[in-house]
Amino acid sequence: MRKLLSSAALLCALAAPLAQADQDVTLIIENHVFSPSELRVAANQKIRIVIDNRDASPEEFESKKLRAEKVIPGKSKGLVVVGPLKPGSYPFFGEFNEKTAQGVLIAE
Repeated sequence: MRKLLSSAALLCALAAPLAQADQDVTLIIENHVFSPSELRVAANQKIRIVIDNRDASPEEFESKKLRAEKVIPGKSKGLVVVGPLKPGSYPFFGEFNEKTAQGVLIAE
């Protein structure tokens, strides 16, 4: 029982930083396109991106500059936490549909 409680406490401690952010934004994937294709956020803050994949097929949110990648199964949501970000542009794309799934996060 003690080991189970320790594991649960460790899991909660690890998950807490992921859930905390200074700003939340939502990104929708529909017809293999990100909407909005341009996300504007405040610079120097931790950003939580909620990705809502409305397509039946999975998509992988990826950004080399944000150092983030996450596969979002079809008809589900995923979460990516980035930052704090310096002012600038941070392109992202859908690796499974790179020709159509393009976007940029702009920290101002």
